This record gives sequence, structure tokens and C-alpha cells, in this order.
Amino acid sequence: MRVRSTGPEAPEPRLPPAHLTGLWRARRTLPARAAPDGLRVALPDLADRWVEITLSNDPAEGRDTVPDISFVGPDGRPGSLLPQEARGGGAFAWIGRLPGNIVELRVADPAGRVPARLRRISVRRLARPVLALRGLMREPGLTAQALTWRVLGKKVRARGFLGRALRHRRVTGYEAWLGTHALRRAERDGIAAEIADWADPPLISVLMPVHNPDPKVLRAALASLRAQLYPHWELCVVDDASTRPAVPRILAKAAEADPRIRVLTRPENGHIARATNDALGLARGVVCAFMDHDDALTEDALYEVARALRRDPDLVLIYSDEDKIDGRGRRFDPHFKSGFDRELLYAQNYINHLTVVRTDALRAVGGLRPGFEGSQDHDLLLRLTDGLDPGRIRHIPRVLYHWRAAQGSGTFSDRSLARAEAARLRALEEVVAPWGGRAERGPGGFNRLIRPLPTPPPRVSAIIPTRDRAEILSVTLDGLLGATDYPDIEVVIVDNDSREPETAALFARYRGDPRVRIVPVPGAFNFSDLSNRGAAAATGAVLLFLNNDIEVLEPGWLAELVRHAVRPEIGAVGAKLLYPDHTIQHGGIVLGIGGVAGHSHLGVADADPGYFCRMVIAHEVSAVTGACLAMRAEVFSEVGGFDAVDLKVAFNDVDLCLKVRRAGYRIVWTPFAKLIHHESKSRGAEDTPEKQKRFEGEVLTMLDRWGPELRADPYYNINLSRNSAHYRV
Repeated sequence: MRVRSTGPEAPEPRLPPAHLTGLWRARRTLPARAAPDGLRVALPDLADRWVEITLSNDPAEGRDTVPDISFVGPDGRPGSLLPQEARGGGAFAWIGRLPGNIVELRVADPAGRVPARLRRISVRRLARPVLALRGLMREPGLTAQALTWRVLGKKVRARGFLGRALRHRRVTGYEAWLGTHALRRAERDGIAAEIADWADPPLISVLMPVHNPDPKVLRAALASLRAQLYPHWELCVVDDASTRPAVPRILAKAAEADPRIRVLTRPENGHIARATNDALGLARGVVCAFMDHDDALTEDALYEVARALRRDPDLVLIYSDEDKIDGRGRRFDPHFKSGFDRELLYAQNYINHLTVVRTDALRAVGGLRPGFEGSQDHDLLLRLTDGLDPGRIRHIPRVLYHWRAAQGSGTFSDRSLARAEAARLRALEEVVAPWGGRAERGPGGFNRLIRPLPTPPPRVSAIIPTRDRAEILSVTLDGLLGATDYPDIEVVIVDNDSREPETAALFARYRGDPRVRIVPVPGAFNFSDLSNRGAAAATGAVLLFLNNDIEVLEPGWLAELVRHAVRPEIGAVGAKLLYPDHTIQHGGIVLGIGGVAGHSHLGVADADPGYFCRMVIAHEVSAVTGACLAMRAEVFSEVGGFDAVDLKVAFNDVDLCLKVRRAGYRIVWTPFAKLIHHESKSRGAEDTPEKQKRFEGEVLTMLDRWGPELRADPYYNINLSRNSAHYRV
């Protein structure tokens, strides 16, 4: 029985207006309603039509996540998320052909609610001449092919080429991104009004060590501070015995003009750590922001920091995205970072700029340490975050800092690469030595952390579902049992109705090997069930779920996986998988790609280091592929294993990993375990109506079960494209 509340009812969410325009028809209102999963907009008589859907946020407020949009069919369930492109001024758009069975459009924020900042929705029907013109402007080659196929009567093929052309952005890259994400007057006015309403706004101390910069870039750095939309800051400048006469004059003039600027001059050069610590001694703010003497802040940088502090006053560390700026003021090479990733930080200082630290925490760890010049910031972050609750660390996914790349800018950390690498290794060694870790130089000069194996190493049970295809299974078994340098391996072959004589001969070959067991599981192919049956039969403390088409490349791969899998805070670990042509098949899984999930750096050459060297550095991810997944048996049991009911073939590994993360564990991907994956050789592609129907059902299961998580991968920046996981804007 439902009980009616006698108190005041919660206000209904404001519904933004939705309109249909185009094709020389008068504008008409589209019915909209609030649903449990967001806003639903009816699209009557628009099936199979070409349209442009535009979502317009209030430009003064729309500074957060872009609303999600997806199509809803007759069953009432939303499909995959649609990729959008920014149009500027808070507007985002999708253009394409609506499905034939479309009923509604779903629009929602990441929490599945009606987007509070959405002001209007426009659906515009597009005529064929308009479509052709837009396609030619974006991608002439694809549009020409579409027109050719249309003339030849191949309508479906023509639509495919035209859709690809319309999704292509003629102006691409970071320059286009900058044009659509620049602050506009309405946003500036909205920020100013918001700050004016704040009670007790936090004071931010900016620490700036200065030593002989080019006067021009020093003036630019100071100007970027004076241009801040957030006025509650102080600049603590320490002149580290500069010998350029213009430097002290510039600083004295700045301090005279603005009481928020305080200058201390050192009698002798002490290098960046001592100079920064002297600046820390001047700080009166609740947090300290680090700024180099030749760099620049965006005008909203300190506002975003203060905004984060007001939302969570317990934060200890805040950092943002960054880009580089040259002598002409051109911005390039943006670094759109992940949420806090302890594993990645061990290898490289990905946090870098803008870094903001709570003042009392900064003083408690002793500030920067002299003797770590070149990597003094990395050393600080390793010490600061050691044991720190990740909930007290916040990443702001906005470019707030311009790192000057002009030659001769005098950046301290660029003086000696060799010295910086040595300091970085020493800093990591000190942090990990207490628990037996070892630091060594890795690819590209980054740190590689070698974790100890338990003594004795735990048994690993490799679980391999298979059905015939003995020629590929034999390669997997030979590599696992004969070319892998690990002392205790058990192989559980889960046989799903193999019938070929070659398979029987292969099984007979290994029948006398005490390390190999064959578990027959007849019936329809169900990867989840086969894997669960194999796990139930396994005796190892570590389970290794392995496809039957994996080829071993190097002997130490399994030891690398186990080093991570035995860690109590780690729930699963995955490997770097390559196609036979040595391009990347699996570099970790990114949520939200194509609607559900996709492989990171798919198709990129193995030799390519990846986005800011992600493909040569161990780091945390939201999920890894079940083609090669290691985890402790106790964790697998705790989360209930694979879903053998609703996810029989696809996405069961993503679902498993999300259950692992929900249980409080982290997931690691490592490039130091590298194998060949002959993907889909044994199972085949989704190329029949039955397989496609099953796959569509599995997509809907994932969207229903993990919708908010799929829309917000903490390790993949919201500014990066969801069309593929290639880390492109």
C-alpha cells in the first residue's frame, strides 16, 4: 500500500521547451515530459528523417557535463548515447538520420535527471539539398561517394556515407575546441554574480618562485593573475636572487599597484624548492596554488578552485587540465587528465599544472625538498598522496593553466632531463621501499615500479573456454605452459562441445600433464557460464581468465599480472593485447565509448606511446577485457562472478569490473604484460540476426544497470570524444 505524504510536495522539474522546425514549415512544439530517467521528448512522424538536434544550455551557467541524448524505441528503453559536438555558447548538436522505430528522444544529466541548466531543445528537419551542402562542407570525399551511390540506387549505402560525412568536423583539433569553449560575456557575468553571493570566500595563496625570467613573460604571468574573475587571492613572490635588473623592478611595481601581491627577495640563489618554501612561509590562504614565473592562468582558474573548495571544504589536493602556450600566444598540446590515478602518478607527474594544495597539509609534509630539482613537484605529490584518501583529491576537467613552451622561458624543470629522471626515481624509491617496491627507469624515462611477488608465488588457475579450433588453442597452451616464466600454473580448459578430431588429439596430448584439466560443459555458447564453471573448478588463489586465441610473446607477462592481482586494494588487472599486425587491440577499457564501452587506443601501433604515454605506463582503468583478466579468486566470489543470465557473450567483463569497483577495489592495466590476441577467431563476429538481437539485449542490460557509470568514466576526461577511445577532442 502506498502512503500519501501530507507534507509539501517536491517541485516538478522545469521542462525546457522543445520545438520542431525546418522544411519550410511553421515551428511547432514537441510534447515533452519528465520521466524517471530524465526528459522524454516525443518525435511523432519523424522516423527515418534527417534532422539536426540542438541542446542549448544557459551560457552563463552551462559549465558542467553536457546532457546525454539517446533514442527511445517502442519498448520504452533508451539506446546508446549519441555523440555530440560543441557549437559554442552552451550549445551542443547531433546530426543524422533518425531510426525507423523511434518514439522519443531521451535527454538527461549524468544522474539520469532532467538537466537543470538546459534552456531549450530544437529538432530541425533537413532537406536533401541542405544535407548535401553540409556534407560537402564537412567531408567532400564521403559526400561525393554518398551521391554516387544514391544515383546508382543504393540508398542504404548512400545514407551510410552521408552520415559519416555529416559527423565529420571540417575544422578539427584543439583550435576548434578552443573556439567552442571560450568564456563569453554572459558566463563572466554569471561567475561574478555567483562570487558576489558567496559568504566567506576562501583566500587562495599563489606561490611564485622567480629567477631571471624574460621580463615579457613575467609581465604576462602577473597580468593573468590580475585578470582573475575570482578576486580573493594573494600572490606570494620570492625573487631567488635574480641578476636581471628588470625583474625586481617589475615585481616592485606590481606590489605597489596591487596590495594582494607581496614580494620577498632572497640574498642568494637557493633554487626552486627553497624559493617556493619561502613563498609558502608568506602564505595566509587556506590553499596554495603553484605557478611558474613564465606561465599563465586562465581567467576562471582561481574561481574554479574556489568553487571546488566550497563544494567540498575537506579537499587536500586540487588539480586541473592544462595546455601549452608559445611565444605568439598560440595554445596547443592540451592535457586532458584523468581523475586521481595513484598508479599513473607513480610513473609520471600527470597532475602537474594547475596544482593546488591545502596550506596546512603542504606545511605538514615540509613543502618542497631541496635536492630533487627537476622533479621537486613530483616528489611532493608522491609524499602528499601517500596514504591520502582519494576522496580528498579533486580533478577539475577544465584547462586552467598555460605552460609556456617558448624557448628560453627559464622553466626550472627543463634544465636537466637526466637530473630530473634521477630525482624522480629517487622520490618513488623512498615512497615504495617500506613495502618492498623497487623503482627503475621505464620506457621514455618514466618510472617503472616493480612490485614484489609473494613467497611462494600463489597458484594461478588459467581458465580457457573453448570449442574446437585446436590450431589456435594449441598456441595458447604452448605459450602458457612452455614459454611463461611462472612456477605454479594450473590450466582449466572449459570444453563447450568440441567435436573435431584435432581437438581430441590436442586434449590427449595434455592428458598426462598434471597442470591441465578439462571440464566439459555442453550446451549453447555462454562465455559467462563457461568462465564461472571454470572458476568453480579452479584451485588457484589467482584466477586468470584467458581466451583460447591468446599468443604469449614474453616469459614474464604472468608474473607482472600477479604482482598486481595479489594486492589487497586491487580487484582485477589486465594486459596489453595486440593484433597479429602488432597494433593495439586492448589498452584498457573506456566507459561510454559507442554508448557502452570501447578499447583504449584501438588500432594504434604498439610502438606508439599513446596519449601522454598511457600505453607504456601502468595505470588505473575502469575495466579490462575478459580475454586476459587476472584477479584473486576471493574477489571473484565476492562480486558474484560473471553474469550468465543477461550478459552471456558481450560486456560481461565490463560488468564484472564495474561490480569489482563498486565493491571498493581498483583495476590496473599494465603494458609490461603483452600478448597477441587473435580476436574473434573462435567465436566469430556478430553477423547473424540472432547474434545481433542478443547483442542489442546486452547493450540495453548495460545501459539499464550501469547508466550513470557509463556516462562518467573517472579515468577518461569529459572533454575527450566518446566516438572512440583515442583521446581526441
